[in-house]
Amino acid sequence: MQLALEPLNVARWQFGVTTVYHFLFVPLTISLSALTAGLQTAWVRTSNEKYLRATKFWGKLFLINIAMGVVTGIVQEFQFGMNWSDYSRFVGDIFGAPLAFEALIAFFFESTFIGLWIFGWDRLPRRIHLACIWIVSLGTLLSAYFILAANSWMQHPVGYRYNPVTKRAELTDFWAVLTQNTALAQFFHTMSAAFLTGAAFMIGICAYHLARKQHIAVMRSSLRMALVVAVVAGALTAISGDTLGKVMFKQQPMKMAAAEALWDGQDGAPFSIFAVGNVDKGHNEVAIEVPDLLSFLATDDFGSHVPGINDVNKAEQHTYGPGDYRPDIPVAYWGFRWMIGFGAVSIAVGAAGLWLTRRRWWVAPEHRTGEDEVPHLMVTRGIRISPSLSRWYWRIALLTMVFPLLANSWGWIFTETGRQPWAVYGLLPTADAVSPGVSTGEAVTSLTVFTLLYAALAVIEVRLMATYVKAGPPELTDDDRRSPTRIGGDREGADRPMAFSY
Repeated sequence: MQLALEPLNVARWQFGVTTVYHFLFVPLTISLSALTAGLQTAWVRTSNEKYLRATKFWGKLFLINIAMGVVTGIVQEFQFGMNWSDYSRFVGDIFGAPLAFEALIAFFFESTFIGLWIFGWDRLPRRIHLACIWIVSLGTLLSAYFILAANSWMQHPVGYRYNPVTKRAELTDFWAVLTQNTALAQFFHTMSAAFLTGAAFMIGICAYHLARKQHIAVMRSSLRMALVVAVVAGALTAISGDTLGKVMFKQQPMKMAAAEALWDGQDGAPFSIFAVGNVDKGHNEVAIEVPDLLSFLATDDFGSHVPGINDVNKAEQHTYGPGDYRPDIPVAYWGFRWMIGFGAVSIAVGAAGLWLTRRRWWVAPEHRTGEDEVPHLMVTRGIRISPSLSRWYWRIALLTMVFPLLANSWGWIFTETGRQPWAVYGLLPTADAVSPGVSTGEAVTSLTVFTLLYAALAVIEVRLMATYVKAGPPELTDDDRRSPTRIGGDREGADRPMAFSY
């Protein structure tokens, strides 16, 4: 118990809690901004009011999400000075550079143009107003890239030199930090997973309304877009995951071995489906495996050699000195599988939905008398589909909105815990990164306060989201339909008060 409450362990728990909680909002912010922009683009091009209603509905959910993300992100950065001051002192010259760019460039774009988008509905011309939300989307991507570049440097430090006088790592090549293959692969994978998350979120909410036969026109259009995005993003997530895995194998062989519970190196290493390992003895007592597949995933060669946990541990002891350089094997092993499992289910639901809708096995209008018609199941190509199929799909689709969030969380847990015992791989051990002046009592107090605060914020977030989701897309007013042709609005409405839509 005393070991568990050491400041180092408590600080790691606090960082883990705040990071996982904050990252629940990040993928939705990135994807919802772009999906909302896509729907607004459809409205600007077609003037079809269902796209305007969809834009306002999904835009409102996006705004709630980004507000919570900003709050939790600020707390996230405070921790570097609170619990990890030695880390900040050692790598601040490098780690601070991409974070500064994120704040000065990316966050500036987001905060400025999101304000113009919120308050410019009846003041800006349509195309300028549309450009605002696209710039917000670009800002979220830039923000993510700079932060992922900083994290990638922790995974694979480049572009620095160690100063033995100051005992600090100093930046020598900022471009190398931004463009190394770890950062590029991680950005590709994280962004594709983010769009899978947003698409699943949209699919689940559409399923909620369509199962209740309400807001059919808006939800049907949103669902079609979300299903396409889910399938494309899912395919890109798998491809980028393979690319990132190959980079990980070269740079962090221990993480690869831990992810597969591969204790001893093998030629033609198997991919583990299920394993029960004995960490103390260093072997698996139960193993269900696919022969040679891990070697192919790591090197594109079924017969190549993949080093095991015991091999890498001995090699790192030889390089860095005595110690145990193994991460928490069960967390790495199962975190990797939960990430893949929840992600795969999300992709499958999206693919099934797209297939069903493309074959018109889906909810279709019974009487074409308006935008929100009462639907029924259509019989196509001589095949009658049971109504239970539709009901089951809506139920599964509703649950699926949570699966990518779980996949993202487990993915980051695997990424960060699999690097242990390093804060910066091969350069700074985690035990040397924690603040030396923080007592156990202070660490436990801050962990407790933050956990309770985040629990309260979670309740607020869920209730806000649920309230607006249940309310559905807003009905349009004359102000909503007005299309200003110049800055300041049209002549008829130039002197009227601004109509706030949010």
